Amino acid sequence: MASGGPWEPFDIDTALERVRTAIQGYAAAAMFELAERGHASLFEQLVACLLSIRTRDEVSLPVSLQLLARAATPEAMRQLGPERIEALIRPVTFPEPKARTIHALATRTVEEFGGTLPADARVLRSLHGVGPKCAHLALGVAWGQEYISVDIHVHRVTNRWGYVHARTPERTLDALEAKLPRRHWVELNRLLVPFGKHVCTGTRPHCATCPVRAMCPRVGV
Repeated sequence: MASGGPWEPFDIDTALERVRTAIQGYAAAAMFELAERGHASLFEQLVACLLSIRTRDEVSLPVSLQLLARAATPEAMRQLGPERIEALIRPVTFPEPKARTIHALATRTVEEFGGTLPADARVLRSLHGVGPKCAHLALGVAWGQEYISVDIHVHRVTNRWGYVHARTPERTLDALEAKLPRRHWVELNRLLVPFGKHVCTGTRPHCATCPVRAMCPRVGV
């Protein structure tokens, strides 16, 4: 624990309210920003999440907008084909396998689900390349379903707060599902991604100006 705190008991409602204020002015997490720009369907959200894997939002968001401007539906994406998808998404990491995955997702959606992805986490996670993070985040943004999506920022911040104690994002998800009030499940990713990028950063976090400083034990800092 770093010296100088905490001197307030940790309260998740208070912490998230302070974070909500602190992130005003910062860019929204990519998938939430995409939804605000009109790409809020489950298929579009899932495609955007696949593009974001190991890619910064600053890259994945414009690439998602470019791709979805050409093919926003499963049928349009299927007709686009993997080679043209790859050409459109080249700035993201691993464009060739991601293009194949997105095309396979579109094809299966058309052929197996009649062009509409089921709003079911188990079904989404059965699709090639779709893990819990993408399934949960897409369902949360597109349908408002109460799921927690844990990326590196959510994992780091909640453990640094001492709210959970877990070594991996997967373990953090389990711990948060057992502890976090459901009213915060969808919003947690939206809040902690920009907070983790700009305030509670991986290296040299801005503890001196952090709005949660008074209740944060700064685990590992």
